[in-house]
Amino acid sequence: MTKTMLKVNPLMKVFTATLIKLPAPANISTMWNFGSILSLCLVIQIMSGLLLASAYSASMDLSFQLVSQSMETMDKGWLIRYIHANGGSLFFACLYLHIGRGIYYSSFLYTHVWSAGVTILLLTMAAAFMGYVLPVNQMSFWGASVITNLFSEVPYLGPTIVQFIWGGVSVDSPTVIRFFTLHFILPFIILALVAVHITFLHQTGSSNPLGLQSNTNKITFNVFFSMKDLFGVIFTSLLFLVLVLYWPLTLGDDENFSIADPAVTPHHIQPEWYFLFAYAILRSIPNKLGGVIALALSVLILYIMPFTFLSKMKSTAFYPLSSLLFWLFTMTVFLLTWIGMRPVEEPFVLTGQILTAAYFSYFLISPLAHKL
Repeated sequence: MTKTMLKVNPLMKVFTATLIKLPAPANISTMWNFGSILSLCLVIQIMSGLLLASAYSASMDLSFQLVSQSMETMDKGWLIRYIHANGGSLFFACLYLHIGRGIYYSSFLYTHVWSAGVTILLLTMAAAFMGYVLPVNQMSFWGASVITNLFSEVPYLGPTIVQFIWGGVSVDSPTVIRFFTLHFILPFIILALVAVHITFLHQTGSSNPLGLQSNTNKITFNVFFSMKDLFGVIFTSLLFLVLVLYWPLTLGDDENFSIADPAVTPHHIQPEWYFLFAYAILRSIPNKLGGVIALALSVLILYIMPFTFLSKMKSTAFYPLSSLLFWLFTMTVFLLTWIGMRPVEEPFVLTGQILTAAYFSYFLISPLAHKL
């Protein structure tokens, strides 16, 4: 009976092909666990987001009060809010580790899988930014004002685009309504793209630490890899619960506890930590249009990686110079994140410009290093 259901039912066939009979390289390590952990993160964000949306009203005047009241009056409202807020940080931490693993082991050579993954990153960034604006606190209001105003640098159409995003002459209730609508819809688009991502992965097969084809050395996903992923999910969930229950405000900003005041500009406007590296790149360019272009390229440049690769052997582990460059690049991203938290003054401005040059240089030098 059970075997018949697995063969006939379409949903069970997908489940079986993905989590039971999927052929996987026998040598993949725990660095390949982040795919399953990211699936958990997406489910957490969608479920907690739906619960929060039931007690939310998109309004410049009421949103801050409603968010505060929902934490106090809604059953476990405080817990749901902290899970959703910190879940975003967990999502991006795992996403960046997932991408870093893909770069180190040259998983980007699976072009369709990689392109779908980068698109998921872009949409996740958009959803996170819009979600950050929804509580309409002091930092989110000014962050929305600064970031949306960047579109004014688009030639000819810039001011029109900004006014369309705002729904008026400044960030106001129409802006919040539009951001709420998109923030609600985007996770389901991301979920559909995840299905596409997994479909492409089934067609090409998974990469492995050697970066070589392993068609003759594969085992079924269940039981070995399913148990390994389950252990990773449980371990990550426990760490996440400790963060939510004991240090839920660690990654936040003090300005998030103040209602938005258009008449008072915060001393230092900065986004959430997962955007800081791109924010540091943006402000390191003296020209505003150049900064906007650099900001966009800081993520879009990931699309070109499959087409600039020049090596015969795939994994960076086989190339000492390339491996060194990768870890220097990782350090650069961490330092850019730190610079993004610093005020716009010397020596942070010059340091940010040097690190920005180092960030983009990696994508030019790394393909050549694989030839040495």
